Amino acid sequence: MAAGAETGRGGRDAAAHGPPPLSRDGAGAGRGRLSSRDAAPGAGGSEDCQVIMAHATIYVGFTVPQLLRGASRIFPTHSALVVVRHSDFCYCTVNSTIKSKRKMDHLERTANNFRQEVISQAKVCGITNESETVKRLRLAIANKDFTFKAGQWVDFFIPGVSVVGGFSICSSPGLLEREGILELAVKHTVHPPAHWIHTECTLDSEVALRVGGDFFFDPQPGDSPVKLVLIAGGVGINPLFSILLHIVDLHGYQEGKGNGYKMGTVKLYYSAKNTSELLFKKNILGLMNAFPGKIMCHFHVTQQSSQICKELQPHVTEGRISEKDLEKHVSKDTLWYICGPPPMIESISKLLSNIGVPRNCVFFEKWW
Repeated sequence: MAAGAETGRGGRDAAAHGPPPLSRDGAGAGRGRLSSRDAAPGAGGSEDCQVIMAHATIYVGFTVPQLLRGASRIFPTHSALVVVRHSDFCYCTVNSTIKSKRKMDHLERTANNFRQEVISQAKVCGITNESETVKRLRLAIANKDFTFKAGQWVDFFIPGVSVVGGFSICSSPGLLEREGILELAVKHTVHPPAHWIHTECTLDSEVALRVGGDFFFDPQPGDSPVKLVLIAGGVGINPLFSILLHIVDLHGYQEGKGNGYKMGTVKLYYSAKNTSELLFKKNILGLMNAFPGKIMCHFHVTQQSSQICKELQPHVTEGRISEKDLEKHVSKDTLWYICGPPPMIESISKLLSNIGVPRNCVFFEKWW
């Protein structure tokens, strides 16, 4: 969980050119390049980027700024969704010459990212503790046309809370198709949306969601097989776990139908302070056992003080993810997806550059 995300390609100082394989444009209109806001790790932060929203009327009679200031206004009594035209969002970015200590919120950080046109109502139908600091929400989606790609996030609107949250989806598109359910795993912070989830959210609480993001894995049946290396830090596991679950669905569809996209191997490297902060670890171990040789995972812990349980011991290394860990996976048909805090993204991106990974094969999402 974080207040905002930055999506890009490669660990470099210039935007990459040419379409990446196996990705469709954010609007989902056929094949095309990944519509990411290319940004070099380490860029930004020295100057604030102010986002100006132009006033424009949407179908239900609000202006966009009114919609974003008052989340409680997005719930029409007669509909499960609000439609927002792309033209209603007129973003203008201005680089400030004065340094500011004010942190940009989720909407500002993601102003140039793709967003769907629809805001959909959802009801909380499950709450569990994924760890001591992370709650996992199950949300029933009322809108039957609601869709997302594995790796994307949602704008999270809460009645009575003026700040809009931004949380990566941790479930698969397949779960949404089968059960109408979407899941989020949110770490407790003082940020109002996260604080609400941990202190006020209950079963049957109503919220609203809008899908966005340019960081996703969405292969099509005719695409050439690729191998994936997923690298996660902390709660950066969320979008990568969604991708991992989507890959499981792809394997199941291919084995059951004998057609569809043929997935290559997947290797997950997941780093956290200690094993108690490794989210979804039991699920991940279960997937490894269900798909031996196809899905592999190695956990890394950097501040482990207690003994590691026997079940996890074969899969855990104490220390950070290293060049030695990753260099064995370098190949022309491997894609690299990274999600975590900015310092980790910068470190891993530099490491991948050092071992010869092509820039256009690296995709990252920074979370604050």
